[in-house]
Amino acid sequence: MKLPIPENLTALARRCAFPLYLVGGSVRDFLAGFAPNGNTDWDICAPATETEFVAAAEACGFTVKSVYRNTGTVKLCDRDGADYEFTRFRSDKYVRGLHAPSEIEFTSDMEKDARRRDFRANAVYCEIRTGKLYDPLGGREDVANKLLRTVAPAAKVFGEDGLRLMRLARFAAETGFRPDGECFEGARTHRALVNDVTPERIFAELSAILLADRKHGDAEAPYRGLTVLKETGVLGEILPELAKGDGLSQRADFHDYDVLEHSLRCVKYAPPEIRFAALLHDVGKPFCFARDGNFYAHAEEGARIAEEILTRLKAPAKLAAETAALVRLHMRDFDLRMRESRVRREIAENAVLLPKLLALKQADFSACKDDPNRSPTVAKWETILAQMKREGAPLSLSELAVNGKDFFGRLPPSEIGGALNEFFRFCIQDGARNKRKKLLARIERLYPEET
Repeated sequence: MKLPIPENLTALARRCAFPLYLVGGSVRDFLAGFAPNGNTDWDICAPATETEFVAAAEACGFTVKSVYRNTGTVKLCDRDGADYEFTRFRSDKYVRGLHAPSEIEFTSDMEKDARRRDFRANAVYCEIRTGKLYDPLGGREDVANKLLRTVAPAAKVFGEDGLRLMRLARFAAETGFRPDGECFEGARTHRALVNDVTPERIFAELSAILLADRKHGDAEAPYRGLTVLKETGVLGEILPELAKGDGLSQRADFHDYDVLEHSLRCVKYAPPEIRFAALLHDVGKPFCFARDGNFYAHAEEGARIAEEILTRLKAPAKLAAETAALVRLHMRDFDLRMRESRVRREIAENAVLLPKLLALKQADFSACKDDPNRSPTVAKWETILAQMKREGAPLSLSELAVNGKDFFGRLPPSEIGGALNEFFRFCIQDGARNKRKKLLARIERLYPEET
């Protein structure tokens, strides 16, 4: 069975006057039996110059996006917008811990090229024209055994490039492969080198881990990747506030797991769009426990800490703000003691975030004891929300039956916003009140026109 190579790559290989190879994830995943999908990484390489490659690629209709002559790298896309990356065969030398190689030697030797890579499973080559596989380092055996082993002694591989510590967790997440003992030990020993990696790259890799189930549809993938980060100690380097929850016990009647394990499991039960919130929802607990000896106010402190973490990682500001808001709100009515009138206010005031908030509440509940049943808080809130919708209660000011113009001539402009909010709160409690004639009469009664 041959690797399903896109026709445009086959045409490009025929155009080239040199052998063109696929390497990395596309070959590894094919050998592992993963079905082809739109998430395939097309990494190509050859013992040829970037200039030679660019000429052939452009002749085949590819668009060259950028050329990095110092590393022999070309980024390009096809007519459908799919991305590809070409790299010239080379051998790299590193200054300890820095991601970029300090010295590059171009070569025609495939084994030298393979030795500069990270894991043997990623160092199997497929010659595109013939479909023939080349395996200079024994990567096919690792794929068959679902192993991640480094291409050289693990201490050297991780000591050269701190980003490989994150990539180890991501590949373990996406493939289900298990790092071998030497790989784990090398990563643990050199875990601090992840601090030499730019925050943007750490955020990108962490995001990929949290969304690793999209790669091959394995629901366990994000949790698996996070567990590797924990076991190697890398989690404690990139998210020390979260890692402090390791071993921090919780009430046994509510929780089967300590704070950190509960947080990692919360990601398992969370939909993709809230996984940062799921990961960080209890990040305030270690802080509160160290300060007060209990977890009171952990949601509020956690919101602050979560926003600080995501800001430090250079995450998009919108994600940081939304995650902080969800963390702040995730404990609302956890004990089911909140009155319906208050729940109505909470629902209306947080209507934009409500679907994500309910999803986080459900994930938090399920992660306590691996319970797939409906969260009682979510069930209660959804029942009240359905009733509000049946009544026609407004969930935003735009759904209120009156607007600011209805107050003109009755209130100074500076007071109209406050009056609208008061009417909004009035109608939240009973949707039957949200009728234009009734509200206009209320306006006239409360704010008669000046004569």
